[in-house]
Amino acid sequence: MTASGVRVRIAPSPTGEPHVGTAYIALFNYLFAKKNGGEFILRIEDTDATRSTPEFEKKVLDALKWCGLEWKEGPDIGGPYGPYRQSDRKDIYTPYGQELLDKGHAFRCFCTPERLEKMREEQRAAGKAPKYDGLCLKYSAEEVRSKMAAGEGSVIRMKIPTEGSCDFTDGVYGDVSIPWDSVDMQVLIKGDGMPTYHMANVIDDHLMQITHVARGEEWLASVPKHILLYRYFGWEQPVFMHLSLMRNADKSKLSKRKNPTSISYYSALGYIPEALMNFLGLFFVQIAEGEELLTMDELSEKFDPENLSKAGAIFDIQKLDWLNGRWIREKLSEEEFQARVLDWAMENDRLKAGLRLSQSRISKLGELPELAGFLLKSDLGVDPSTFAKIKSPPEEILEILNTVQPDLEKILEWNVETIEAELRAIADRMGKKLKVVVAPLFVAVSGSSRSLPLFDSMAILGRSVVRQRLKLAAQAVASLVGPKN
Repeated sequence: MTASGVRVRIAPSPTGEPHVGTAYIALFNYLFAKKNGGEFILRIEDTDATRSTPEFEKKVLDALKWCGLEWKEGPDIGGPYGPYRQSDRKDIYTPYGQELLDKGHAFRCFCTPERLEKMREEQRAAGKAPKYDGLCLKYSAEEVRSKMAAGEGSVIRMKIPTEGSCDFTDGVYGDVSIPWDSVDMQVLIKGDGMPTYHMANVIDDHLMQITHVARGEEWLASVPKHILLYRYFGWEQPVFMHLSLMRNADKSKLSKRKNPTSISYYSALGYIPEALMNFLGLFFVQIAEGEELLTMDELSEKFDPENLSKAGAIFDIQKLDWLNGRWIREKLSEEEFQARVLDWAMENDRLKAGLRLSQSRISKLGELPELAGFLLKSDLGVDPSTFAKIKSPPEEILEILNTVQPDLEKILEWNVETIEAELRAIADRMGKKLKVVVAPLFVAVSGSSRSLPLFDSMAILGRSVVRQRLKLAAQAVASLVGPKN
């Protein structure tokens, strides 16, 4: 333990592209640790085995390192409280599930998915919030043993008090009271033996001696379940701090459906990490006008967790652009700027791969910018006229763009082979020839009808940039189609 005793953590799930919201929460924890002379820990929460992948875990680690964040312990460097990946800790959780059963704080639930779905539908139809109805609580110990012996599948659920409320003090929201009758009997151990987020989260935070849990406000409603687990185990609970969600300018929740949210997107477009951290860090400090340009050390000095806003952190892209421009102009020397440009161009082998594909397609080096320049552009400037040379009518182009966008999200490993396979499958599902489907994608991704091979280009650009380019292309084509009747 540190002299201050403060230990905080960031615990992302490797189930997709690392979100700027993850960087926002991570930065708060990092600054909190620095301010208090504590330790900042990284833990990978991969209990969702169907969606967690090694590729996404690597992206999480790379993105947070790119942000300039350093952790004292983690899956990549180890530490005294490891392992730091929940899938590697599976055997640790099992005894705790049995302990709760033995103490009478949990019970085995044998309900099938079909029965639970029917239950929820009936609750929704009655205007009630869906939650477990307690059916399996009535089984005697003998009935439970009989069902287990017969091989019936089961999960372990936690018991919830039937009266009163859970009262606690949050580091941001102050005194909070949540009635127990609004809290669900949470599944703690799944049928495959893996814990749910709630169970693993509490056990890991206790075993890793986490003193302060700072996370997004969407987890505020889950605090009663976590507090109850701390009580059931007889453990001291940490201080909870729930930060306001990052929001768009219209106050809606920041999501990839509306705006780019991946850290990799901002890296690919040429934002520098110091500017992004500066931008996010301004949500946690009190400054006067003209003091906006702050390094990580300056953010740490001014960091003020006692005066956080509950109104929501607005992700103002124009302010980020302004800060990024100031960092480039005012904080980088000529030599540093040149080095940053080269590093950015070579990121993920973007320039090298682009040159390799270009070599057999040009007769003069001067043709390179027109052929491969789209790999380095932040904005292609597509408009309805960009798609004029495509033979398909606007309605068909829009259908293709709107179909491809969500389907590409299903790809777990993003590479040339998986992209080609998915696009061929999409063409088959749509009943269209592959060349009909790829034609508008080619223009959407490169901004031109003459460019590098589509599948390779998509792989080089990365999922987050391709997602945004397809979205902007769909908006441009939609103006040709007009509103639906």
